[in-house]
Amino acid sequence: MPYEPPTHTVERSLRATTGAKIIAGVDEVGRGAWAGPVTVCAAVTGLRRPPEGLTDSKLITPKRRTALAAELEKWVTAYALGHASPEEIDELGMTAALRLAAVRALDGLPVRPDAVILDGKHDYLGTPWKVRTVIKGDQSCIAVAAASVIAKVRRDAMMAELETEAAECSAFGFGANAGYPSPVHKAALEERGPTPYHRLSWAYLDALPRWQHLKKIRISAEAAALESGGQLGFDF
Repeated sequence: MPYEPPTHTVERSLRATTGAKIIAGVDEVGRGAWAGPVTVCAAVTGLRRPPEGLTDSKLITPKRRTALAAELEKWVTAYALGHASPEEIDELGMTAALRLAAVRALDGLPVRPDAVILDGKHDYLGTPWKVRTVIKGDQSCIAVAAASVIAKVRRDAMMAELETEAAECSAFGFGANAGYPSPVHKAALEERGPTPYHRLSWAYLDALPRWQHLKKIRISAEAAALESGGQLGFDF
């Protein structure tokens, strides 16, 4: 199925309406995983024409995605990655963890952006950042699409490395599932229980009676208020 290529339309609009000159596209990966960090990429692209075939990372084959990420890392004006660990996700909740990872990515850029294009409906960044949210921005906005591809490839590589280098992760299939739900992942959890790289506040533990005693209850009142406030209406 063909997809319309992303454009600089939103970036041009921000430049015209806000006077912003440096605009970062921001996207995340790993939000729905059982294990591993949530990873955010912030990418600044300017108004140049992107490499051929750029779109949402989920619409690109793994082989092409890896090659495209290598092109993009050289093509973008700047990019930076930010991560929030499983422990931080358990303590803060996903809304606050996403913000933490995004701020780390934005702070990692060589120049602070004047504005941010954030993929999705909800602004989990907030003040002091000037944010424009765009539903399916990873398909329609060049900077966000670039961030999407780089974030996906980098996090997948991190999870594959865990499978090969961390003995306790060898049976979980992280190289194939990147920490997301899968039959191999579930079977390994049932037999071995979660590793130090798993999110222990996640609902998957409710279906594992042998390991339910390891489940963590979030203790941050501020994080609980953010979640219950509906900033991100995800049900895990």
